[in-house]
Amino acid sequence: MNKERMMSVQRFLRAVTVAAAVFFPAANITSAQTDTARVVNRFTRVDGVRIFYREGGPKDAATIVLLHGFPSSSHMFRELIPRLSDRYHVVAPDYPGFGYSDAPSPEQFAYTFDHLADTIEHFLDQQGIQKYSIYIQDYGSPVGFRLATRHPERIQAIITQNGNAYEEGLSPFWAEYLYPYWKERSADTESKVRQLLTLDATKLQYLQGFRNAENVSPDAYTFDQAGLDRPGNDRIQLELFYDYRKNPPLYPVWHRYLREKKPPVLAVWGKNDPVFLPAGAEAFLRDDPRTELHLLDTGHFALEEDGAGIAQLIREFLKKSVK
Repeated sequence: MNKERMMSVQRFLRAVTVAAAVFFPAANITSAQTDTARVVNRFTRVDGVRIFYREGGPKDAATIVLLHGFPSSSHMFRELIPRLSDRYHVVAPDYPGFGYSDAPSPEQFAYTFDHLADTIEHFLDQQGIQKYSIYIQDYGSPVGFRLATRHPERIQAIITQNGNAYEEGLSPFWAEYLYPYWKERSADTESKVRQLLTLDATKLQYLQGFRNAENVSPDAYTFDQAGLDRPGNDRIQLELFYDYRKNPPLYPVWHRYLREKKPPVLAVWGKNDPVFLPAGAEAFLRDDPRTELHLLDTGHFALEEDGAGIAQLIREFLKKSVK
């Protein structure tokens, strides 16, 4: 290579280096920034059950506990945690039978919402978390409201993202699949409910009501379905489907808690959800007129399509609600 050509190559490499620094500022992230954005993946034992959880942010910051829905796990929060963890301590556990947590058989572990709440309560006690906000989605609502009504002094705020607490929020889906199963648990009613454990049903929860299916990563419903397809997991889910019948009778207790304890509430709802209707979000205003309500043009797993916007709403809400 002659001298002139070599100098030309060197000038080109210098230009590329400068351009990279300008257009890819992530290359200049400090170690402190990297630490706050990092999500760590941990296991612990709670009441003899191995529990997996994701965690991010400084432990001396205000804590947000992320409570997932069916058929998901803390995996649904994989992008939300780093969007919040520069300012908040964020913790997202998998319930027993979900994600990477142990899935003991129903003979070894009672799969009820009371028991899931026990496990999460004991997990938080173990972690020394005594004050926190809760993000509730789907199954996260009956778990989270049990925590809140047991220990109202611990709850700093509630973020409900399609986390239902009102009869108005129950779509026709419930009458079609669950009500007959609750009325009579038989082979016939179970066969209908088992349809909810199929890949088609999982994909429907992720894709129905979204503006653009291309906004949803196939990783989300593939990961969830892998959990449902584990040997014996169908029995776990059937137990929880049946136990869900105990949640609507508790709604008045949860409503009284909202009226009397007045926790700040952010209702950010995918309004096209086939499972929980937007009326369920609007109903929070009845018990707490100060509820901050946002109905988004998306579906059940709203984080998949509007995660960045939801994160910003949470940041703005908690900034004024949690001191």
